[in-house]
Amino acid sequence: MNKIIYFTLCFLFPLLTAAQESYQWRGENRDGIYNEQGLLKLWPEDGPQLLWETLDAGKGYSSPVIVSDRLYITSLNEDGDKEVFSAYDLDGKKLYSKEYGLPWKQSYSDARTTPAVVNGKAFVISGSGEIVCFNVVDGSIVWTVDGGAVFERKTGNWGTSECPLVFDNKIIYTPSGDQTTMVALNTETGETVWKSKSLGDVGAYVSPLLITCNGKRQIVGSTGVNVVGVNPDNGEIEWTFADWNEPPRDGGGGRPGGASRGPQGKIAPNTPLYKDGYIFFSQGYNMGSYMLKLNDNLTGVTLTWKNPDFDTHIGGYVLLNNTIYGSNWINNNQGNWLAIDWNTGETKYNDAWEGKGKGSIISSDGMLYCYDERRGAVALVKPTNDKFDIASEFRITKGEGPHWSHPVINNGVLYIRHGSALMAYNLKK
Repeated sequence: MNKIIYFTLCFLFPLLTAAQESYQWRGENRDGIYNEQGLLKLWPEDGPQLLWETLDAGKGYSSPVIVSDRLYITSLNEDGDKEVFSAYDLDGKKLYSKEYGLPWKQSYSDARTTPAVVNGKAFVISGSGEIVCFNVVDGSIVWTVDGGAVFERKTGNWGTSECPLVFDNKIIYTPSGDQTTMVALNTETGETVWKSKSLGDVGAYVSPLLITCNGKRQIVGSTGVNVVGVNPDNGEIEWTFADWNEPPRDGGGGRPGGASRGPQGKIAPNTPLYKDGYIFFSQGYNMGSYMLKLNDNLTGVTLTWKNPDFDTHIGGYVLLNNTIYGSNWINNNQGNWLAIDWNTGETKYNDAWEGKGKGSIISSDGMLYCYDERRGAVALVKPTNDKFDIASEFRITKGEGPHWSHPVINNGVLYIRHGSALMAYNLKK
């Protein structure tokens, strides 16, 4: 196929796919980009104006999702033995809370599934693998499927941590294990539409991505060992990638040495980035990052480059002007902030945030929003290619636990969740 036509189709079809009414994890395209205009380029010394806050959101690491005049979020109940789906109005008043499933019972049990809201229904997956559909009007449960039991899921140390992917009246879940790898359920009934073959892996913690290139759609997701490309119509696994065999690093650049992440680690938390036939993937713990190139019919991938510096833990990454921004993993408490070139993998900068560490990142109106996961600092950062250039910062002081919930921007408002605290800040001039 003519390369110009191929490039055009790869660029155009993701835009058409994103046009559906779907509200979900990390924005419209699951890439951390929020399409807003007219946002502040500098904040007051004590941060942007606090519009409202509530301390009754319940414990959770999930992010809020805003649809029309409502905000939806998941948490634990007061006893910590059930997960809860809640709705708020945009003044911070709770409208309802509905219990729905069992949390993960071991380490870090707080709710972690960000809802996906499509056509008046909300879909969540509990830490124990229960897939639940709600009517968003009143929070009533339309159906529930114990996906962990039905599909005999196998997980790592942190259960299920996945925002469901919803399209074409299908909801996608990745139980992994010996029965299947990925499944699709009917959004109206919860009945199984298809099951992919088993790769024999444990599950990862990745919210999968739907891409379209050269007229063909594909789901890109991950197990503990493999990145996978799955046919969205029938569940066929069309390619896998597991070439993580990288030698131990020497600990240069302020990071410790040690074995590469690879299959022995079985941990992957970040949704990949996709652009023009290329897939970017990084998952922390000394694994580094990888750029994969799809072949013309999306039945295979080749490794284009890998970067040992860019080693995002659980904070995601964003792509702006052919530069990838995010943080890396030095240890569970430390990490730098980096920029690398999308085309070559070259590291542009690898800087410490003074007194802070790694965290989550999103982008809107040409700026980066970085959220330190241990100390709760929030920074407005200029997307340069030579340094981590902070324009403004302030600190979140309410809430409890790690600052793992990714920020969200909607209609000029920045929403930040820290455990049971939920806050809304005005980003407009």
